[in-house]
Amino acid sequence: MRIGNLHQFTEHHRYFIFRDFSLSAVDRKMIALIYQPMIGAFATGLYQQMYQQIAEDRVGYSPLEPQRKLFLGLGLDMNERGRQELVDQSSRLEAVGLLQTSRLGVPDNDDVVFEYELVKPLSPDEFFRNPHLMMLLRDKVGKYAVIALRESFYEKEADELAGAELQRENITVPFYELFKLGAGTVDAELEQALTEVAPARQAIPKGSLETAGIQYGEIIMRFPRNSSNRRYVERLRGDEEQLAQLNYIAYKYSLTVVDMCRLLDEDDVFSARGELLIDELQLRANSMYRQDRKRSDERQRALGRGGAAESVAAGSGGSGSDDAAGDEIPDEVGVNEAFYMEVPAQLAGRCDIHQYNMLMRNEPHTRFLAHFFPGAVPEWIIRVYEVIDLNYRLPGAVINVLIHYVFGMNDAQRVTKTYIDAVASNMLVKRIDDFEKAVRYVREQVRLEAEKERRREGGAAAGAPASARSNNAAGGVRGGRRKPAISIIQESQGGSALTPEEMEEIRSLARKLDGKT
Repeated sequence: MRIGNLHQFTEHHRYFIFRDFSLSAVDRKMIALIYQPMIGAFATGLYQQMYQQIAEDRVGYSPLEPQRKLFLGLGLDMNERGRQELVDQSSRLEAVGLLQTSRLGVPDNDDVVFEYELVKPLSPDEFFRNPHLMMLLRDKVGKYAVIALRESFYEKEADELAGAELQRENITVPFYELFKLGAGTVDAELEQALTEVAPARQAIPKGSLETAGIQYGEIIMRFPRNSSNRRYVERLRGDEEQLAQLNYIAYKYSLTVVDMCRLLDEDDVFSARGELLIDELQLRANSMYRQDRKRSDERQRALGRGGAAESVAAGSGGSGSDDAAGDEIPDEVGVNEAFYMEVPAQLAGRCDIHQYNMLMRNEPHTRFLAHFFPGAVPEWIIRVYEVIDLNYRLPGAVINVLIHYVFGMNDAQRVTKTYIDAVASNMLVKRIDDFEKAVRYVREQVRLEAEKERRREGGAAAGAPASARSNNAAGGVRGGRRKPAISIIQESQGGSALTPEEMEEIRSLARKLDGKT
C-alpha cells in the first residue's frame, strides 16, 4: 500500500471490501500452512477479518464503514503508530497476491474511500509453480519443510497404478447426449431480467491462451478415418489443455480446421504413447504459415502484373477495416499501469495506451508484428523473429516487447538483423523471461542510451572551448606544451612573377649544385 502521508490514511476514512469467492477447506489450509509463515499471523488475521465482513454464503460488497472498525477489530491504537502497522500488514497481503487496494476519490468532494479487494489463495499446484513465492517460503521455513508441506496437500496414487503404462480412453458423456433443450432455447425475457439483477461489478476472467475457436467436433469430423493418428486425436476429446494449445497455434499462424487436421495427420506429431508433441506441431505450423505467405505474395504479384491494381487497392482498403476490427483486445492477462509502454507513432490514433499494452502482453508475435506495417511484413523480419521464437524460446510477451523496442522507438538504425539478434541474445543472457522483466530491461536500455547521448553532446559542446583554452595557456600552469609549436609556412597568394634574370640565376645555381659547372 503506497501512502505518502499517514494523514491520508486514518481511522476516519471510509472503506468497503469486495470478494467474488468463498474459501474452501484447501484454501484455509493454504493460508494457515503456506501463506502465514511468509507474511505472519497478523497479516493473515487481517485477511480473515476482511473476509468475514461479507456473509460466508455470499459474494459482493461489504457495507461502507469508517476504518475505525478495522483498527478496533485488530486491537490497534488509533494513532500514527497504529496506522503505520495497518499499512504494513496490508502491504504484506498485497505482496503475496491476497489483496488489492484502491483509493477512490469522489469528484465533487474531497472525501476518499478505500477499496479492499480480496483475492483467492492460489491452489497448491499454482503456488508451487510460482518461483518467487516458493523461494520466499523456502527462505522462511527451509527447503525440507517446503517439501513436507507440498506432500501434505496430495494423496498418493495407488502403487498398482503409479508404475503402469495405461491407455486412457475418455468415456465422459457430453451435455447434448443426455439433455435435450426445448425449441425456445433463447429466452429474451429471462436474459433481460438476469441482466437487471446482475452485480455492477463482474468477476475478472482468468487469463487464457488466445483461441482460434476450433472445437473438437470440427477436428474429428474432418479427420481421416483410416489415419494411423485417429486414435490419438480421439483422445483429445475432453482434454481442454491440449485443445487450448491447438487453438493457440492455429490462432498464432492463422490456420484453419483443415490445416490443423492436415498437421495432426502427419507422422511424428504424436509420441509413441499418444501424447501430442506441441513443439513439433508448432514447427510444422510455422512452415505451413511461411508457405502460405509465399503463395499469397506470388498471387498478389501476379495480380499486379495482370493489371488488377484496382482490385488490389480495394483489397488493401478492406484490410484496413480488418485491422481495425482485429484491434479488439482480448480480456486476458492484465497489465499493471506501472509497466505501461507508450503507444508508438505508427499506432497513434488506432488504440489507446491500455489497449496497446494489452495487445503487447497477450498477442502472438506474428499478429503483433503485423500492426507496425501497412501491408505485408518483410520476409527477412519474419525469419528473424521465427528464430527468436522457435530456437531461442523467448516467451511471446517478451518477443512483443522486443518488437516495440525495435520498431516503436523511431530509430531506423535499429531495424537490422544484427541489432535485433543482439538484443534478443542479451535478453537471454539476462534471463528476461516475462513481460515485466522485459519492460524493465527496455526502460534501462533507453535510460543508458539517453545518458550516452547526453555525454556525447556535452563532449562536442565543450570541445572547441577546451582547445582554445589549451592553445592560449602555452607554458602556463601545465608547464608548457607536450609538443613543440611548429610554425607552418603559409602559401603566398599575392607574389609577383620572377624576371628572366632571376630565372637564369636560379638555373645556374642548380647546375652548380649538380656538379655540371
